[in-house]
Amino acid sequence: MMGPDGLTEATRIAILNANYIAKRLSPHFPVLYTGANGLVAHECILDLRGFRHSAGIEVEDVAKRLMDYGFHAPTVSFPVPGTLMIEPTESESQAEIDRFCTAMIAIHAEISAVAEGRLDRADNPLKHAPHTAEVVCGDAWRHAYSREQAAFPAPWTRASKFWPAVGRIDSAYGDRNLVCSCVGMEAYR
Repeated sequence: MMGPDGLTEATRIAILNANYIAKRLSPHFPVLYTGANGLVAHECILDLRGFRHSAGIEVEDVAKRLMDYGFHAPTVSFPVPGTLMIEPTESESQAEIDRFCTAMIAIHAEISAVAEGRLDRADNPLKHAPHTAEVVCGDAWRHAYSREQAAFPAPWTRASKFWPAVGRIDSAYGDRNLVCSCVGMEAYR
């Protein structure tokens, strides 16, 4: 439906968006698979593997923390384990791309705080993300960081907050122990 000209333009914009993200985030995260001119294709792959040793932070921690900022995590650990693959489309606005980059830079600052000992390696906003409304508004708060830092890590989260319905789960357990919530086959007779 776009035709050859529309498809070409969409591709150009997607590649431009990915390179914009790569340039904004490269001071904070290593970018994999850049070409001779330092450019990426239609995707930007951020290498988070170094944070495992320096701060005890895994790629999953960053993916879950993005939910507190109002983002669904990009592809995790593909094509390289311990990486985030960001594939912005041609329909992403400049404002949305900037908001995502700002969130990732703030997450990098949280990782640095863990690495420098300003946040505890086990009790920090990344390790306990995502933070649900039930947890943040509950009577008990047993973390060394504030509820504010947990729930409202960026200004836009105050104006339009997406609250994850479920906190951290054991992803490997869930992958290995599927529970079907659909009706049985007998319902289709």
